[in-house]
Amino acid sequence: MFKIILDKNKCIGCGTCAAVCPGNYELEDGKAKPIKEEVESLGCNRIAEETCPVKAITIKSVPDKKESATEKQE
Repeated sequence: MFKIILDKNKCIGCGTCAAVCPGNYELEDGKAKPIKEEVESLGCNRIAEETCPVKAITIKSVPDKKESATEKQE
């Protein structure tokens, strides 16, 4: 599981993320917005992160909620 963090203060609204990953980014009020903030696989989200000219997108790996629940039971 991956969490997409978008820093709206850094975002300049250029639309690069929406162009390279239209399935998960849109522009709203002149700023980028991820449609899903948590995704199972990176897909084009990694390209969006790498091509953002102001590095406003960060992707972090987070434990899967199902795995975390199982680990707590053990």
